[in-house]
This record gives sequence, C-alpha cells and structure tokens, in this order.
Amino acid sequence: MKFLSPTHAGSIGQILRRCDLRLTVILAALVLLFAAQAVAQSEATIVGTVTDPSGAAVANASITITNLDTGLSRTMNTTGDGQYVVPDLRIGRYTVRAAAAGFKTTEQQNITLQVGDRARVDLKLAVGSAQEQVTVEAAAIAVQADSGEISSVISGQQLTQLSTNGRSMYSLISLTPGASSGQGDFQIPTPVGGDANVSFNGMRESHNLYLLDGSESSDRGGAGGSDVMPSMDAIAEFRQMTSNYSAEYGLSSAATMTAVIKSGTKQYHASAWEFLRNDALDARNYFNPAPNKVAELRFHTFGFNVGGPVDFWAKEHKTFFFYNMEWRRLIQGQTL
Repeated sequence: MKFLSPTHAGSIGQILRRCDLRLTVILAALVLLFAAQAVAQSEATIVGTVTDPSGAAVANASITITNLDTGLSRTMNTTGDGQYVVPDLRIGRYTVRAAAAGFKTTEQQNITLQVGDRARVDLKLAVGSAQEQVTVEAAAIAVQADSGEISSVISGQQLTQLSTNGRSMYSLISLTPGASSGQGDFQIPTPVGGDANVSFNGMRESHNLYLLDGSESSDRGGAGGSDVMPSMDAIAEFRQMTSNYSAEYGLSSAATMTAVIKSGTKQYHASAWEFLRNDALDARNYFNPAPNKVAELRFHTFGFNVGGPVDFWAKEHKTFFFYNMEWRRLIQGQTL
C-alpha cells in the first residue's frame, strides 16, 4: 500500500480548494447571467420619436433615461428617422431627456412604467441653445397604439390594500374581465396546495401561464398553478394578460399572469406586518348553532421587507438589495 507524503497531500488539497473556488465563481456568474436575461422579459420598454418644430425627425439626438427611484441612467442616440427604443427598464418612475445641437434640451418628467409596459414618449425640440431647457412635468393621457394586448395591472399599493382571500396570489387572478372563477371559499397561501381554479375566455385552467420576474413559474406537471407563491407584500406589480399579448408570452393559449418582485432603491426602507384570522372573530355557521363547539381557526401571516443601496458609502448608488421573509401558520379544525 502506498501513502502520500504530507507535502504531496497538502499540494493536492490546495489544488482541490482552488478548483472548488473557481467552480463556485463560474456557477455564480452563470446564475447571475441567466437571472438578468429572465428579468428582462417582465420589464418595460420606452419608445418614441424626436422631432423639430416643423415635425421633421431629429437624427442622432442624445436620449437619457433616468430612474428616479435608483438614480441609474441609460443613454442612447436616435436613429436616422428620429426614433429610439429603450427596452429592459425596471418598473418605476422615469425622466426622459433629449438633447441635440442647435436645440433646447427637452425633458419629460414623471413617467410611470408598469410591468410589461410599452410606453411611447415623443419629444419635440425647440430651436435654441443647448444650455436652455424645456421641461414637461405631465403628459396627456394617450391611447395605447403600440400594443394591442388586453390586460389589467394591480399596483403594489393596491396589493397592500386589497382584502385577498388567504393573502394568496391566486386571489388576484380572478380580478379581471374574462375571468371565470371556480375557487373555493378558503385559500391557503401555498403554490401547490392553493386554489388556482380560474379559466379565462373559456380556455382551460391548465393553459394559464405564470411568470415571476420574467421567468416561467408554472407547475407543468400539476394542475397548472404556480411553482412559487411569493409574499403579497413582496410583489411590486401584478399583470393579467388575457388576449392579444406579445409573442414573447406565447407559451400559453389562455391568460398569462406576470408578477414582479420589489427591488431596493437609493433610500433605505423597511416594513413589517401581520394578518390574522381567528374563529373568535367569525360569525357562527347557521347549521352549527350554540351550544355546539365552533371549529378552531388560527391563521397568522406575518413578515417583513427591507431594501436599499448596498454601496451606502457612495454618492451615486449602483447596487441595491431587497429582502423579504414571511411566515404562514394555519390551524384549521372541523366539526363533526
């Protein structure tokens, strides 16, 4: 039997540790790459045309789009016919600025992008010095002509105010025209055990598609629900697309439900909550009169959110974080 000397054994150990470290770095890079590609599908796009006072296109105008929540900016130039397209924008509030030689800088403020939006922001430049600026603080409500999809959006603020059954994401999918709900009267906030029995426009429930941050989360081997049940307080927006949506969502013949998780901003924020249901707060069942015992019910949903910049020491933040944790405890008795 042969034995390795301590020197050789130490060398082999160092090599193995280096290989493990390299493998870990490579896997982490691949995860981040695929995550970045998946998120792009659930985000928004801004399109538009830049013109001069006569209506002629302004080519090679500089377009700067700034996220007001994070302070991050993206810059591009218009094409020869004055058009620009900026995809893969995170939902939130934006400012669009256009600048070109011989024209005043024009800025459109307070543009709100929702999940899956394709917003048009056309800018008309006035003749003048580049040091002068024209600011448009509010845009007129325009008919959506860049997409023919039929959909509805539930914002993050609405999510926190809605009285949803069981604090389940499945309670949101029936809140749109064309939905036919066969759900029961009690929801459990779990992906597989929850009740996703909702059909759209006469199609089967199993033909619905669920997306979370652009990645498919449908339970293909089960009853057509979602593989993931995020906390309601972690969802930034929720959109139900029921008809004529883009080909990028073509994995389903029924409705497509896409949710976006909240993200950190340039300011630190934290919140906590608890929602409870108790049989002491419920009315007695008509068919279970006193003095019969009432079925025990203890349903607690509690958790917290925290988010903000990672590089807190920098004046212009580049990296942000968001963390959510939620606990769900249920005791549900029955009467005989």
